[in-house]
Amino acid sequence: MVFHLNFQEARALLGRLEYQRGNVEGALRVFEGIDLQAAIQRLQPFAAEKQTSRKSRSRTESPHVVSQHAASLVLEAIYLKAKSLQKLGRLSEAANECKSVLDAVERIFHQGIPDVQVDNKLQETVSHAVELLPELWKQAGCYPEAMLSYRRALLSQWNLDNDCCARIQKAFAVFLLYSGVEAGPPSLAVQVDGSYVPKNNLEEAILLLLILMRKFSLGIVQWDPSVMEHLTFALSLCSQTSVLAKQVEEIMPGVYHRIDRWNTLALCYSGAGQNRVALNLLRKSLHKHERPDDLTALLLAAKICSDDSLLAAEGVGYAQRAITTASKGVEEHLKGVGLRVQGLCLGKQAKISSSDFERSHLQSEALKSLEAALVLEPNNTDLIFELGVQYAEHRNLDAALRFAKLFVDATGGSLLKGWRLLALVLSAQQRFSEAEVVTDAALDETAKWEQGPLLRLKAKLRISQSLPLDAIDTYKYLLALVQAQRKSFGPVRSISQAEDDKDNEFEVWHGLANLYSGLSHWKDAEICLAKARESKAYSAEALQTEGIMHEKRGQIHEALSAYINALLLEPCYVPCKILISGLLLKMGPAALPVARGLLADALRIEPTNRLAWYYLGLVHKDDGRMADATDCFQAASMLEESDPVESFSSAV
Repeated sequence: MVFHLNFQEARALLGRLEYQRGNVEGALRVFEGIDLQAAIQRLQPFAAEKQTSRKSRSRTESPHVVSQHAASLVLEAIYLKAKSLQKLGRLSEAANECKSVLDAVERIFHQGIPDVQVDNKLQETVSHAVELLPELWKQAGCYPEAMLSYRRALLSQWNLDNDCCARIQKAFAVFLLYSGVEAGPPSLAVQVDGSYVPKNNLEEAILLLLILMRKFSLGIVQWDPSVMEHLTFALSLCSQTSVLAKQVEEIMPGVYHRIDRWNTLALCYSGAGQNRVALNLLRKSLHKHERPDDLTALLLAAKICSDDSLLAAEGVGYAQRAITTASKGVEEHLKGVGLRVQGLCLGKQAKISSSDFERSHLQSEALKSLEAALVLEPNNTDLIFELGVQYAEHRNLDAALRFAKLFVDATGGSLLKGWRLLALVLSAQQRFSEAEVVTDAALDETAKWEQGPLLRLKAKLRISQSLPLDAIDTYKYLLALVQAQRKSFGPVRSISQAEDDKDNEFEVWHGLANLYSGLSHWKDAEICLAKARESKAYSAEALQTEGIMHEKRGQIHEALSAYINALLLEPCYVPCKILISGLLLKMGPAALPVARGLLADALRIEPTNRLAWYYLGLVHKDDGRMADATDCFQAASMLEESDPVESFSSAV
């Protein structure tokens, strides 16, 4: 078959030759004289007849084939013109020329490009133009136009091949994640009833990346590791690491080494709060036949163990291996991290130690590890905070105050926990008015919905200053804040948000119940306690308050029953062990051994509990052991002078 070229088609071929030779300016001069509208008109007859059945096709179709071939030459020329303008830095012009190619194709194919009857060269030109247009708008700094071009590329029917479509989806996801331009939801015209519509950039990017991951799983396109990296970033931003874990699990075997998969899954599950699952994966990864010296896995395992006293000894082992590995390798800069988690694990291990000597030794080693870590990482604010907490728990209040102030200065007062620790240390030094000033300063720096812990602390500071009515006002304000926060989120709250709201409301009602009980306002106390139980039906704290109310009204058996029920709920709940011991003291010498055992157990769990030391002194006194009683009373007196209004660990 012989094709006769007209003037514009000849210019298109000549321009292509000039472009292929690298003569961009010459090619551009040739392309300038091409009329795109003529190409559209030549292709439209073909488009109008494209729905005819394939059986009726014969050689009589050749004029349309000629028309299609000729018009595709012109469309390719306009595309190459856009590429030429791009190379010359005329980006807005290039984008407009590229857009004109797609506009022309949409005018020709009103229902989208069919998967048959289209010249391969025409399809190739269209695919290149669809992929190029958003890149040109981005390079020109026209980000809203780039956003629209990406959506047009993915929502219109261009008959793109799988690889081209995947590249566009990935590029759009990257643009949504890192451009800093808020896209907004797609227009209503392209939304399908009942379909999921992303609300923001992050959701849309995650949706695109999940589609790509599905394509990888089905073998539609080849694996691209960068997609997983972008998805990891996106899901981490919205704390959805459990979703990320599911995606990692669905990746075909062989893509990742099994140990790398275990470590990645462990990190995901740890971020989702499933520490036991994460630790089991790390135990497999760190087995002697796998990678026992993987520094990152060792540090993560030690960090997970540092959150649980029962796992602390295992965590010390991981931390020591990490320190050894870091000291002899190229990752010596991570030695400080190893020392830090070792210190945290030793501190946790000390809390469940059965002997005073071992506890004292472990506490000393914990401080040494944290101080050694601070030498290597002097600007690590988390480490500064942890040292402050450790010193506070050991009642070294001057050192604790120094580190608390240092943390607040280092973070610019932007973190709530720093203010709380500073106020607690001041309260332990019996400087209540200064602690309240710090709390007020923290409230000024804190968003309204995050003020709950500070307001509870302020109420307790006012109680310590014998200002119960002021404390009631603070609790009432806090209650209004908690209820307003719950209503502001409405029915769309997540499960964790709903649980947090219940905990916050329980804390307020329970605090009011304790306060009214202390004032002997029994009716108000009972109402508040009932409200607290609506938020949390089974609570050792609520049972403790109920028992105190019974005890103050002389109802000893009811009080004892409430305290015992609290211990059945939480066997390690120290306040009720102490309160039961106080009741047993009143029952005569026969009950003293039981009281002594309960108090010894309470001091094993909380060695700095002043009430436990005081009641143990009373037990020794009634038992005739005056020297032991004197030591216990002295310890209780010293601890009372450094007792905070809340436990120091509550600041963590």
